[in-house]
Amino acid sequence: MAADEISLGMRVRYPRTGTTGSVVRIEQVSGNRFAELDSTHLLYRIDLLIPAEEAHREKPAIHEDAKEIIRRERDYAAGLELQESLKNIDQSCEGGG
Repeated sequence: MAADEISLGMRVRYPRTGTTGSVVRIEQVSGNRFAELDSTHLLYRIDLLIPAEEAHREKPAIHEDAKEIIRRERDYAAGLELQESLKNIDQSCEGGG
C-alpha cells in the first residue's frame, strides 16, 4: 500500500500474520513509514499493509447447539461401539519408549 493511501482510522491487514486493525498512528522511522494498529499496538511497515476490505473473508458460522453435542456424546458413550472397544484393552499404558 502506498504511504499516501493510508489514513488514521483506516482498517488494514498485515497479510503475513493476518493481523487486522485500525490505524491509530503513523510514524517515520529510519526512512520507512510505519502504522500502529489498535489491535496489537505494534508498528507495521505501511508498504506491507493492505486494506482490510480486500482481504476480508467470511468465516463459516457454526450453529450447533451445545445440548445436541452433549446428547450425541452421551449416546456414543452408551453405545455398543465404545463398550466393545473398551473390552479389547488391558488398561495398560504403553509409552512406546
